[in-house]
Amino acid sequence: MSRFWSPVVSSLTPYVAGEQVVLPDLVKLNTNENPYGPSPQALAAIREAATDVLRLYPDPTALRLRTAIARSHGVEPDQVFVGNGSDEVLAHSFAALLKHDAPLLFPDVTYSFYPSWSRLYGITFREVPVDEGLQVRVADFRQPCGAIILPNPNAPTGSALPLQDIEALLHDHPDQPVVIDEAYVDFGGTSAVPLVARHPNLLVVQTFSKSRSLAGLRVGFAIGQRPLIEALERMRDSFNSYPLDRLAIAGAVAAWEDRGWFETQRDRVIASRERLAGALRALGFDVLPSAANFLFARHATISGEALAAGLRARSILVRRFARPPIQDHLRISIGTDAECDRLVAGLAELVDPPA
Repeated sequence: MSRFWSPVVSSLTPYVAGEQVVLPDLVKLNTNENPYGPSPQALAAIREAATDVLRLYPDPTALRLRTAIARSHGVEPDQVFVGNGSDEVLAHSFAALLKHDAPLLFPDVTYSFYPSWSRLYGITFREVPVDEGLQVRVADFRQPCGAIILPNPNAPTGSALPLQDIEALLHDHPDQPVVIDEAYVDFGGTSAVPLVARHPNLLVVQTFSKSRSLAGLRVGFAIGQRPLIEALERMRDSFNSYPLDRLAIAGAVAAWEDRGWFETQRDRVIASRERLAGALRALGFDVLPSAANFLFARHATISGEALAAGLRARSILVRRFARPPIQDHLRISIGTDAECDRLVAGLAELVDPPA
């Protein structure tokens, strides 16, 4: 602490990101990055944009990108908001839409940035317990509140709710903003974007970081009816009017339009996920069904702490959250098949060590 800090800094519990470390021969399965590189068209567009024009500010509205996203989702460009990664879009949503007198609701096992943003913006929140199988139950959100945010698929479990459950949530709370965080939806979930037209309280947030392999470029977006998008714009323009640079806009447009690359790499990740899930179950792991680019698994007899440490000693990183009720689970990002094979081999040594 420092005497120069403002009072809010002392009260914060910052989000802890997954490790970005350098280890020899590293297998990095801890931050849900895509194991395959960005679209070649996106890389070419970034190179083409890297000219003397970088001396000029980018389009503050990123109209080209918003138009591309809007066209594929059947909405208008002014119903699309873009930002510096979905985390920035979500942070603006917390400040612009989710702070009310009644508490904000989200699951007790979910994206750990939600409590951090709530504390940063002084938002009263209530964590709704998941069930014994770590599943979100929409019926449990049928309680008074000021707003709701829900990841679908959920993180870190990977479990996805069907669209009818999302619509039931919206019907239960027609007077409260509902944000659906769809960071992983492309790997097996069902997007709530089609519900936007008939639900003025719905905001859907997605990212280019996962299924488009652009985590290093930082591009995210939201889709909603115009009043919600205007609230985000007002927040952005009170904070940073140029959230996306020229390279990010160019790369994101090209990645979005390269549908063939996206589908091919997404299908590879899904196939690897199912293959890895089977291998983990064969080693005695309980693996939750996943609609994301990661698996959430727990061994029957060995602690998550011991497994994570043993894998790290073998230069294999996975993510572990040291809090009940998930302290023995590992969140394992889907890597290439070769990386997944190394993970399975490492776990096999830990589960059944050689004599």
